[in-house]
Amino acid sequence: MKELMDWKHISFAHPLFFAFLLLIPVMIWWQQRSKRSDNPALRLTSLSGVARVAPTWRVRLRPILFVLRILCIVSLIIALARPQSSNVTESMESEGVDIVISLDISGSMLAEDFSPNRIEAAKDAALKFVDGRPTDRIGLVIFSGESFTMCPITIDHNVLKEQINSIKPGLLLDGTSIGMGLATAVDRLRNATGKSKVIILLTDGVNNTGLIDPNTALEIAKAYKIRVYTVGIGTQGQALMPVQTPMGTQKQMMQVEIDEPLLKTIAVETGGKYFRATGNKALESIYKEIDKMEKTKVDISSYKHYAELFFPFALFAVFCLVLEMLLRYTVFRSIT
Repeated sequence: MKELMDWKHISFAHPLFFAFLLLIPVMIWWQQRSKRSDNPALRLTSLSGVARVAPTWRVRLRPILFVLRILCIVSLIIALARPQSSNVTESMESEGVDIVISLDISGSMLAEDFSPNRIEAAKDAALKFVDGRPTDRIGLVIFSGESFTMCPITIDHNVLKEQINSIKPGLLLDGTSIGMGLATAVDRLRNATGKSKVIILLTDGVNNTGLIDPNTALEIAKAYKIRVYTVGIGTQGQALMPVQTPMGTQKQMMQVEIDEPLLKTIAVETGGKYFRATGNKALESIYKEIDKMEKTKVDISSYKHYAELFFPFALFAVFCLVLEMLLRYTVFRSIT
């Protein structure tokens, strides 16, 4: 529930009443014309005798009567236009999707067939995906020879993005345990309450270690009705990657090996889809396609309440009218 108080903009229920403001110039013109056409109460043959007589303060202040009348009419017109301030209440209900990104961080993810390498490209694509899902709870699992939950599913995407940015190879024992990466992601989602549960599993290798077999993890995912989108990351053939040698770290061309049959099986049997990313743009387009397939339903109901503000203007108009009448028949009373 979110409430927005908008005091900066005032709306008017009947703005057509402002057309009566056009009467103000007419009144000013009529006032000036009446002054010039007034017939004097006393006729003199010469003004030399009264020329040096200074006008009294009553004479100087008499125009205030006309000013009060103008203020009265302007305030009355504003009151008739009914100024209002609005109190807007927005109620947002979201049938969110609970998502866990399970990311391979093995040493091979440093291969430079992506710019600048696979793991940095995967992080950038994941960050953009998170930004595009503001109403979903998203978590992060990393795996290599073992697996670890970097961030449980959360709506606090700032914390999640900080964890994504902190990912680097070497945080875990090296190797590729697809089964562990999938099983840990399932464990993060098994008690989730979202409309649907989704895992995005990204790897560039073949399962070669781990305590849980990928097929076992697949059966667990199916039992909890979790949809898995698998992404094989890496170009076809060979890729340049850093390798530890007796001479230090050197870059060598290494064969790209991805267990595509396993990734396809995991995706198909859980109702997901398998993708192959061979470059940065392809990886970003994969995340966009997943984003389109996993739509989140958001219902926003707006309720606008108006507070009437005409009363102060009406009160001011009455005040000006009463004050004008009091002054006209007391301080500025004239004899005709």
